[in-house]
Amino acid sequence: MDFIIEATVKAVKALYQTDLNAADLSLQPTRKEFEGQTTIVTFPLTKFSRKSPEQTGTEIGEFLKNEVKEISGFNVIKGFLNISLTDAFWIDKLYTEILPDNFAVSKPNGKKVMVEYSSPNTNKPLHLGHVRNNLLGYSVAEILKAAGYEVIKANLVNDRGIHICKSMLAWQKFGDGETPESTGEKGDHLVGKYYVLFDKEYKKQIEELRSFGQTEEEAKKNAPMIKEAQEMLQKWETGNDEVISLWKTMNLWVYDGFGKTYKALGVDFDKFYYESDTYLLGKDIVDEGLEKGVFFKKEDGSVWIDLTADGLDEKLVLLADSTSVYMTQDLGTAQLKYNDFHMNESIYVVGNEQDYHFKVLFLILQKLGKQWATGLYHLSYGMVDLPSGKMKSREGTVVDADDLINEMEQTAKEQTEALGKVEEYSEEEKQQLFHTIGMGALKYFLLKVDPKKRLLFDPNESVDFQGHTGPFIQYTHARIRSVLSRVELNATLKNEITSLYAEERDLILALSQFPETIALAAVGHSPAIIANYVYEVAKSFNKFYHEKSILQAEDEVTKQFRLQLSVASAKVINKSMKLLGIEVPERM
Repeated sequence: MDFIIEATVKAVKALYQTDLNAADLSLQPTRKEFEGQTTIVTFPLTKFSRKSPEQTGTEIGEFLKNEVKEISGFNVIKGFLNISLTDAFWIDKLYTEILPDNFAVSKPNGKKVMVEYSSPNTNKPLHLGHVRNNLLGYSVAEILKAAGYEVIKANLVNDRGIHICKSMLAWQKFGDGETPESTGEKGDHLVGKYYVLFDKEYKKQIEELRSFGQTEEEAKKNAPMIKEAQEMLQKWETGNDEVISLWKTMNLWVYDGFGKTYKALGVDFDKFYYESDTYLLGKDIVDEGLEKGVFFKKEDGSVWIDLTADGLDEKLVLLADSTSVYMTQDLGTAQLKYNDFHMNESIYVVGNEQDYHFKVLFLILQKLGKQWATGLYHLSYGMVDLPSGKMKSREGTVVDADDLINEMEQTAKEQTEALGKVEEYSEEEKQQLFHTIGMGALKYFLLKVDPKKRLLFDPNESVDFQGHTGPFIQYTHARIRSVLSRVELNATLKNEITSLYAEERDLILALSQFPETIALAAVGHSPAIIANYVYEVAKSFNKFYHEKSILQAEDEVTKQFRLQLSVASAKVINKSMKLLGIEVPERM
């Protein structure tokens, strides 16, 4: 509504002889308890008027009402000037802006952004924490695309290290040659089983050594299982053929399993990076930093950076024996990613337990003079809990992603069948619907909360068809499609509508906010902004649907107008949910 801002600049010039910059003015939606659709905050303007906020608002409101034909009225509540726009304005907005195919389609902005998410370990299946990570990363990428960015979805796979060797060693000792094919088990589950088995055997050995008088720390170092795993890691690092062959085989099992989970979650990637390829990359950057005096060596030969002047601490970047640490690797991988794509922004979707690590990483890269480091961003998110308590992975009590997906489909099945909504469906259609509803419930529940917040996930609550849930929004879309399937549309009658009911006007207003909502979500890297917006649209449509008959409207002109309003509503709901990675069924 730039025309209101432009008119307000003119008003301030005419009334108070002051040149105001349009960028200093902003509009906000009028609060629901007040009349109007858009609001100007008048407090900042009182320094020009030298009058009270209320009097300033009244004077500007009178000026706008006289000068702008689209404004039908105004009211002033304290320092807020609430503006009402004419029905003709809203009708025109529906037909000329919202209904056309290019609505909320941004032109390419020439900027490139990488979103790195998932980042799994190849020693166990994906779990509930990974689910939030994947859904968040995928949705942020889709939102940025919709906002005009060129987006690269990246996945850095942690496929090396002692934890990988633990699964490999346990399989060698106890696996008896079993494979995903011989057991019928998903590859990531099979490998994860041996990671848990390693831990059980390792704990037994620790207890045994403690019974012979060793301390806890001594027993942890001396247990044969951990020594063998460390030996296997050394063999891997020196390229031992037998170890490398087993590592490749078991990783392929895991990748096959991950692929199935990613498909069920509806997420994808443009580029995979593997730590086995990148873990040595950072050593050149360490040498560069030593030359520049950014890093320093201690007497034992280890390399550090002193960040105490920046309110942080000293950070190790290379071990005394020239072995990489995570920071070494991340420095190198950051450079590699930039070399590959030269993106303006690089977003790391990683849990908030890594906040300090990324603060240090970004600061080091800036101190090394990497101009692109100012575009690095850590999208930090909170832990996901279940009502039964926090997840643990190594004890085998992890909330497995595949189990969670199956549980969501089962919950959707029970809720849908209880409502008697699927009697006419074939068995195949039912299964597809249960998956769509179950995944919609899971995704919406995890994405509607601000990413930074920790959340408690309740599967049953998430599938409520009447609550603040994905299925409620999906059902709203199906309801609209059901109405539209029963009639013929006739768009030629649009010019004959002259007045609106409040429910119609409110719905058009909600739909019109879609482009600015995408822009806000892109800037804030927050799918929650889209999720809460589409819920408000669904609520607004349902209010309109219950208050005003569509198919039994008083005349054909009104009926066709309401059908077109329904078309626009379905389109915005569908596009919004797609940005969250959620499908909306045609019928439910």
